Amino acid sequence: MTKRLFGLLLAMALAGGGIALAVDDPSEMLPNPVQEKRAEAIGAHLRCLVCQNESIEDSSAPLARDLRKVVREQVAAGKSDQQIMDWMGDRYGEFIRLAPQFSWSTALLWLMPALALMAGLVIAWRATRRRIVTPVPLSDDERARLDALSGRE
Repeated sequence: MTKRLFGLLLAMALAGGGIALAVDDPSEMLPNPVQEKRAEAIGAHLRCLVCQNESIEDSSAPLARDLRKVVREQVAAGKSDQQIMDWMGDRYGEFIRLAPQFSWSTALLWLMPALALMAGLVIAWRATRRRIVTPVPLSDDERARLDALSGRE
């Protein structure tokens, strides 16, 4: 019984361990396995413009299917990875890339986490600095007034 259970668990782990791609139709895949791997790698770096948080390889949206087809056509035509990524960027804008390249137009996007961290540290430093205030002793007039108000005369 334990061997059966172990075998069943092992089969489930192996079946679920692969990466699920959204290639709907096997005819969509390239016949050359090396080119297909390249196309998958390129597609993994391109954003589905419909889903926006998925790559075109993970999305089953019709637009993602069309983009996968274009990538595979360009891979089959012998274009380099950079040429394909540049073509996609020229056609759909920098947003198509899941990780946009660093440029002047994306500098704020890339630098914002560091800027936010520095701003938070400055705010925290200033807040703690303000709390450490040495009390100013009361003058004789203030002490007399305090005693009069509190009834300690």
